[in-house]
Amino acid sequence: MTTKNSPFMRTTALAETTGDPLTGQRIQAFRPAIAAFMLFLSGTAALIFQVLWIKQLSLITGVDVYAVSVGVSAFFLGLALGSFVLGRAGDRSRQPFRFYALLETGVAVLGAGVTIALSRIAPLFVAIESTNSFAAWSLLILVIAAPAFLMGGTLPVLLRALDRAPGGVGAKGGRLYAANTLGAIVGCLAVSFVIIPALGVQATGLAAAGLGVAAAAIALSTRAPVALNYPTDAAATSALAKPGSRLALVLYAIAGGIALGYEVAWSQAIVQFISTRSFAFSLVLATYLAGLALGAALFARRTDRLSDPWGTFGLLVALAGFVGLAELAVLGPWLTALQTSAEAAVAGITGSIFAGMSARFLIAALTIVFVPTLILGAAFPVALRLAVDPDHAGRDTGRVLALNTLGGIAGTLLTGFVLIPAFGIIRSFATLAVAAAAVGLIAVSRGRDGWSSRRLVTPVLGILTVLIAIMVPSERLAGLLNLSRGNGTIVSYEEGLGATVAVIEQGQSERRFRRLYIQGVSNTGDAMPSLRYMRLQALLPLLIHKGEPKSALVIGLGTGITAGSLLAYPDLDRRVAAELLPSVARASALFSGNFNAVGDGRLEIRVADGRRELLRSTDRYDLITLEPPPPSAAGVVNLYSSDFYRLARARLAANGLVAQWLPIATQNDEDTQALVRSFLDSFPHTSLWSTELHEMLLVGSAEPQELDAGRIAERMATPSVAAALSEVGVAGVPDLLATWMTDRAGLEHYAASALPVTDDQPRIEYAGWVRPDELQRTLPALVALRSKPPLVGADKDLEKSVTGAHDRLMLFYQASLNAYAGYRAEWARDMELLMRVEPGNPYYRWFVSSSEH
Repeated sequence: MTTKNSPFMRTTALAETTGDPLTGQRIQAFRPAIAAFMLFLSGTAALIFQVLWIKQLSLITGVDVYAVSVGVSAFFLGLALGSFVLGRAGDRSRQPFRFYALLETGVAVLGAGVTIALSRIAPLFVAIESTNSFAAWSLLILVIAAPAFLMGGTLPVLLRALDRAPGGVGAKGGRLYAANTLGAIVGCLAVSFVIIPALGVQATGLAAAGLGVAAAAIALSTRAPVALNYPTDAAATSALAKPGSRLALVLYAIAGGIALGYEVAWSQAIVQFISTRSFAFSLVLATYLAGLALGAALFARRTDRLSDPWGTFGLLVALAGFVGLAELAVLGPWLTALQTSAEAAVAGITGSIFAGMSARFLIAALTIVFVPTLILGAAFPVALRLAVDPDHAGRDTGRVLALNTLGGIAGTLLTGFVLIPAFGIIRSFATLAVAAAAVGLIAVSRGRDGWSSRRLVTPVLGILTVLIAIMVPSERLAGLLNLSRGNGTIVSYEEGLGATVAVIEQGQSERRFRRLYIQGVSNTGDAMPSLRYMRLQALLPLLIHKGEPKSALVIGLGTGITAGSLLAYPDLDRRVAAELLPSVARASALFSGNFNAVGDGRLEIRVADGRRELLRSTDRYDLITLEPPPPSAAGVVNLYSSDFYRLARARLAANGLVAQWLPIATQNDEDTQALVRSFLDSFPHTSLWSTELHEMLLVGSAEPQELDAGRIAERMATPSVAAALSEVGVAGVPDLLATWMTDRAGLEHYAASALPVTDDQPRIEYAGWVRPDELQRTLPALVALRSKPPLVGADKDLEKSVTGAHDRLMLFYQASLNAYAGYRAEWARDMELLMRVEPGNPYYRWFVSSSEH
């Protein structure tokens, strides 16, 4: 770091006071570079904080679209207010670099404090919300908005500090904006790919604070420049002599709303071409930001030389809308083919599956997102040129950023809550694109040169945008999803709040089944394998419960099969299902095997985030069973962490059980070990059951678990229970107990020294990409743990029957692993033997019949 009395600073001061033109110009040119680097650090820290806080808010308020929107809006509201208020203060500051250092120090202190506070504030929020919901949400908004307020002032204040540096406001502001956004790109990628996986949530907050402190230290070592005279071209001088345009402020605010509206719509449109992993979303966001940064940086060089800034601004906004809509219009199977080629090429060069998948995601982002954001980024320096008075650079830049951010909040809320639910994604894009064309026409009409041939391009773009909006079918994305998922039959497709939910019928002849897609990703279906594990997900823990279970909560409705299976157990007095998405609740009625769960009044369906449901309610349950999406999906780790399990344990009645779905093919074996460790750390008594070839079931409790053979047999004799289980190949007590794998001792051996998944260390969300043969590694490892079921009251005949049923199950698993390995002859041999021994088992027969088609 350079100190105030260093030789460099003495040379700088001498050059400035003696008026050496050459040295002075070099130094003045150096200061914008320093300022850009400071804003790079600031942008990196800000994006890291934003990602952390939204992630932490989901632990407090849930991951439903309303809660997340409030958190995002609070952040951007703080930015907007900070830009407006602190930009004015920056104009009055005699030492803007010191003022900037003060802001960055405040961001660092508050940012670290907020990160730590959010990890502990959930009980306080719930307590306040139970008596005054407005006060509780106001508290969260204030906590998030306070550091964001300081962040909002950084760019206007730094631009004010450079008001004596060469160049116009548009050029300097564009470069600073590009540097700040470039920092955000680095933060966006680093937080998902490196920092959180390495440090955890709270330590990542401290690292972000360190970046802010570094920016502040650099600012304190930088002296504000004195006035020097630099020649500027005539156009720039003319433009800089005029006060900022209010119309430009308004139009750029609307453009901000359009840009953020596009981001919301893109997040739902692009997901069928990528994944629900955090890495994929980070790459898409980084692409969005890269377009803005590169556009601003490239166009900043030309801004001061523009002869018709109004015409240019209008053209850029209209062009961005047109390109964004046109790209959707031409999407097709070619994109999937291009992604596959890129994935194969990168994976072949690097030898990394993860690198190949990242290339796949990046191709989708570049194709759909990059070009429109590049054009929108170019509009920022032009907006500064039109709206900023150089004599009040801080104030006017703050106004530009504030109104643009407020427009972004409005665009986000309008698109997410109104346009997409009402019109769907394609029609929402069309609305935004037409709005962009209108903004462009208004801007072009303000120019001085009349409607010259060059300026007629904008209205032509507007006409083309309207034509595309009319011609592109609203169901285009539905058709692309169906085509890329096997070209089945679309039963239902709903683009709604926060997610796109589809039901597609697939399979052949009598083996037709329906599959549920959420955000383009298959979650589950009603084929026999899914039907089996979901029936057992609900009924197995009720059957082994050593008390008299009367209440049960299912977190995650999905197809409704798990929740509906509770209806087959007649002794329950209270059945509750918590489902995050209303559209999923509606779609569940379209699946078979769920006993008409949605239409049965005995099941209460609460549209709520499962974790928040446990936080806000003091209800206690005899059984809490979970069927969330796979643990590696973004945001789902909240339902697989030790912290969540402790919360669920606190909501159990005496002898209560928590049953957690454990998929074994959706993550690597070492990540499954971490998931098991999280469960073991939360429940003193645990057991593992194999409910299907690809699925396991973890059962945890505070009291010892007891397998009373007589009690289990009595409960299984209930006609509705017997019918529900026999349909999935569990015809009696031996078939049920054959799925037993091990107790805590075996699970401890398996988890070994694996570190647990926690709220602060959400490892599974950032784990490596699953290896292709992982089922062939994880299933044998878990099966090898098998111990003798700790039966109470079982005679030798029952024990023998259980052993026989388990052997048949293991024969089926062996056959299946042979099939996965490509050993078709061995598969056929094993299945033929199994069919001779147990020909009537519908579960086994489903696979034999499927292989025949």
